Amino acid sequence: MDLVKATPSTEWEIPEPPPPPRMMAADAKPTFEVATIKPSDPAAQGQGINVNPSGHFTMRNTPLVDLIKFTYGLHPKQIVGAPSWVDSERFDILGKPDLPGLASTPQFKAMIMKLLAERFGLEFHREKRELSAYVMTVDKAGIKMTKSENPVPLYGIGGRGPGAVGVRNATMAEFADFLQSRLLERPVVDQTGLTDRFDFTLEWKPDQSQLGPNPPAQLPANVEDRPDLMTAMRVQLGLKVESGKAPVDVLVIDKMTKPTEN
Repeated sequence: MDLVKATPSTEWEIPEPPPPPRMMAADAKPTFEVATIKPSDPAAQGQGINVNPSGHFTMRNTPLVDLIKFTYGLHPKQIVGAPSWVDSERFDILGKPDLPGLASTPQFKAMIMKLLAERFGLEFHREKRELSAYVMTVDKAGIKMTKSENPVPLYGIGGRGPGAVGVRNATMAEFADFLQSRLLERPVVDQTGLTDRFDFTLEWKPDQSQLGPNPPAQLPANVEDRPDLMTAMRVQLGLKVESGKAPVDVLVIDKMTKPTEN
């Protein structure tokens, strides 16, 4: 390979990064202008819930219980009385907001709440129950996470291989939702008192339950040198997670039907 030093006449200008997406007004109350719901292809692989920069919502090959968990920030043990098909049947959903711009996380979740009520007939009431849970607090050594400088009030949490996750622009409540929905077998109660958004990476040695039903054939080379999840959170993030009993919100489903036609 031959390398030639660039000159003013041959160099090119590095393009500016794209501007952040335009957000909806904070007081906007969007709904889905169009929403299509259909059963997933039984042969489909993978699943996910996503919002693209234009604000369009996509759910692919996902059971409805996952959408309820995401929307209301719940662990499966906090959802009571759901019909069996909510867990067993998978759906594809496409939604287009009726307002321009990108909805904030609370606006986006409010849109899905309306969708669940209108298209699935979801009716419920809430109760407070004493459940086995994990309580997350700040360790006595203090937090070790970086406050996010992203002005867009949306967060992202992405896997970086077994036992590794990258978190961007997330609150502790949002991180607790991730822990209880993806990694831990009990609800996670956020008692950190932290209201800022944070960026961080977490690496730990996953146990069998955290690898899922189809674990990878090969784990990262350094995985045996990593601490367990709870120790990693304390050492790397400054967060302490302890098990115990705690009063937890429970969503009791009174009525729910299969989706209405598109």
